[in-house]
Amino acid sequence: MKAARFHSQRDLRIEDVPEPDVRPGAVKIAVAWCGICGTDLHEFLEGPIFIPPPGHGHPLTGEEAPVIMGHEFSGTVEQLGEGVTGLSMGDSVVVEPYFVCDDCEPCRAGNYNLCTRMGFIGLAGGGGGLSEKIVVDSRWVHPVGSIPLDEAALIEPLAVAYHAVGRSGLAAGDVAVVGGAGPIGLLTAAVLKGLGITTVVTELSAARKEKAVSSGVADHVLDPSEQDVKAGVLELTNRRGADAAFECAGVNAVLDTMLDVVKPAGVVVNVSIWGRPATVDMQKVVLKEIDLRGTIAYKGDHAAAIQLVQDGKVDLKPFITGRIALEDLIDKGFDTLINHNDTAVKIIVHP
Repeated sequence: MKAARFHSQRDLRIEDVPEPDVRPGAVKIAVAWCGICGTDLHEFLEGPIFIPPPGHGHPLTGEEAPVIMGHEFSGTVEQLGEGVTGLSMGDSVVVEPYFVCDDCEPCRAGNYNLCTRMGFIGLAGGGGGLSEKIVVDSRWVHPVGSIPLDEAALIEPLAVAYHAVGRSGLAAGDVAVVGGAGPIGLLTAAVLKGLGITTVVTELSAARKEKAVSSGVADHVLDPSEQDVKAGVLELTNRRGADAAFECAGVNAVLDTMLDVVKPAGVVVNVSIWGRPATVDMQKVVLKEIDLRGTIAYKGDHAAAIQLVQDGKVDLKPFITGRIALEDLIDKGFDTLINHNDTAVKIIVHP
């Protein structure tokens, strides 16, 4: 079968690899669509980061580069391993792409997203969504019912957004600011809107501002190059400030702004993965008693994210801006997202 394998920095190859065999407790999935994630781009440009380099196999999988990439994927159950229940042949599914040890303190506490040896399918081994077939333990496989499989490929990043919103403690009727309208920022705004939270998006890019408006996920869009974002949020909130803000850009100026726009005792959730150390104005944190919180991936959030889509509270169609074949992964996928990223939100690949 064909698969995209990461060998080393800027060395991603479409290769023929053996089709995986199903094992007890697992299912074989025919991959329909796989999204290209920002993490994949970082690996390609700067890696290996999460991908184990040669000679340093992952502690749970034992695998090392080269590995098949792709962790945002949907597909159809093609074969059931011995002992699998709750799934049927032909089911449309998505995957929670984890490897966890089930033994460390976070795992025993139920916080498997904080596993001390955690890895991701498509990065730490185990195959990946940028391939024709994959075998995954059934515990990580989630049926999506009638959700179209192209849209279902966005359930994984939607679950990231859902978990981040959960970290904020917001409720319907609250006001939130989302800093950055990239894929995760837009999906965070989509979750917020779906839960009845007034949503303000800050963004510089004209294309991304337009997407925030046309997709319906933003009640208000503020451009920091054109206006004072803090003043705009205060005006929109009757001088209170936002109940929470989400840093979704990995840019220090955005983090600073999120600290500015929340009300006293507000919450700032850092959603982005930073490529370099950030600086935090601790005086802002102290004087307003701001809670600055991290968030990573998801734990038990996929079912709720799927339900938001099934109930019509989140529409994923507007965020798919490109559909390509596996052989076009570099030229029409990675190159677009690296060099023309303001022209695309989510590009999905059909292996």
